[in-house]
Amino acid sequence: MDLSRFFLIILARHKLILLTLIVTVATTLVVSLLLPKNYKSVATLVLTNKGADPVTGVIMPAQLNASYMATQLDVIKSSRIALMVIDQLRLDQSEAVKAQFESSNSNLGLRDWLAAWLVKNLDIETSRDSNVIGIGFKGADPMFTSIIANAFANAYQEMSIRLTVEPSQRAAAYFTEQLNVLGDRLEVAQKKLSQFQHEQGIVDVDYRLDVETKRLNDLSSQLIVAQAEVMGAVSGAKNNSSDGEKNSISRNPMINNLKFSLTQAESSFSEISQKLGRNHPSYAGAKAEVEKLRAELNKHIRVVTNTAINQESGIRMALEEQKAKVLALNRARDELLPLVKDVEGAQQAYNAAMQRLNQTSLEGQSNLSSVSILDTAKIPDTPDSPKILLNIILSVFLGSALALGVGLLAEMLDRRVRSAEDLVDILQVPVLGIIKRGVPKQQGRLQLGWLRLLR
Repeated sequence: MDLSRFFLIILARHKLILLTLIVTVATTLVVSLLLPKNYKSVATLVLTNKGADPVTGVIMPAQLNASYMATQLDVIKSSRIALMVIDQLRLDQSEAVKAQFESSNSNLGLRDWLAAWLVKNLDIETSRDSNVIGIGFKGADPMFTSIIANAFANAYQEMSIRLTVEPSQRAAAYFTEQLNVLGDRLEVAQKKLSQFQHEQGIVDVDYRLDVETKRLNDLSSQLIVAQAEVMGAVSGAKNNSSDGEKNSISRNPMINNLKFSLTQAESSFSEISQKLGRNHPSYAGAKAEVEKLRAELNKHIRVVTNTAINQESGIRMALEEQKAKVLALNRARDELLPLVKDVEGAQQAYNAAMQRLNQTSLEGQSNLSSVSILDTAKIPDTPDSPKILLNIILSVFLGSALALGVGLLAEMLDRRVRSAEDLVDILQVPVLGIIKRGVPKQQGRLQLGWLRLLR
């Protein structure tokens, strides 16, 4: 079907088409006027990104993304928020609500039924790339809609605080229990350490070990010196000689005096033995003096040698005792280190738990919310629905389409010849001529003009 035939059909069926359009628009208008008026109140909220948490100082990640906003919408529409609104306004105590619930024959309880009804009439508005949320509520009473919308906004703000505070409170309770356990563990570790230190007589094992090690090194040095003294004394006693300052014998003044006296006595005895005979009293006296001095010298040498040997033995015994003491301290330190580490580990765990407890306690006491009420819901002056003007505009478009459809349907049911082309299509014969019916001059001109434009 070309445009010329289409417009010919419209011109022929214009009364039916116009009637259909008028009926559609009139019906829409009547229905819109008969429908009950519904009002809508909207409370506007803004979700603030706090950046740094004002309680803990922790930098918070950016939350205002699509998933976060979708989660917040689900929270607003949750039954828990609706129940908070019911408790806040005491809606479940209203006689009108109870009567409406009884007439609904619902299987739910009163509170659950009322919560579902409130959520059903909620209308959440969001904008893309925006952190502003509009909480709207629809109803027949304009004042009631504003009250409910504001109640949902307040309940959501309170819920945002609870969702932050409740996990912190549970965490604080958990850390309190753990703190008691960690405190007992720390106390046990400290008792073990104190008991071991008391049994071993150790306060600072590292300091005492350093002192005892230094003393051991000193005794080792003293033993080397004492061994050299003993070797020098024994060598001097055997040779009965003085080698400068090499040993204790050569440094002993009594022995040196005796050696000097013995040397003089031997020199005098040598002179006397050359001049006098063995039986001479002077010879016997000189010999007796030499023997006396030699015996006294040997006695003093033995005393000095024994003294050096005894000193060396004493130092050796002290060195062995010191070695045993140092080894015992090393063993004690090896046993003490695990106890010290246990105490340090328990202390660190206790301090960490205490820090987390303080942090979660602060968070649990916080009343700060990331939700702020931007605008409260006002009592609407005009109904939100039905939208009469919008309905009429839509009815014009839909009615026009319906009217055209009705006109085409009527044409299909009652087919008429509107032009020469219709005869050619129907009878498959050429048109020899056209006899036009008489029409008023003005109407004929209009039809001729339409046909020329369409061709």
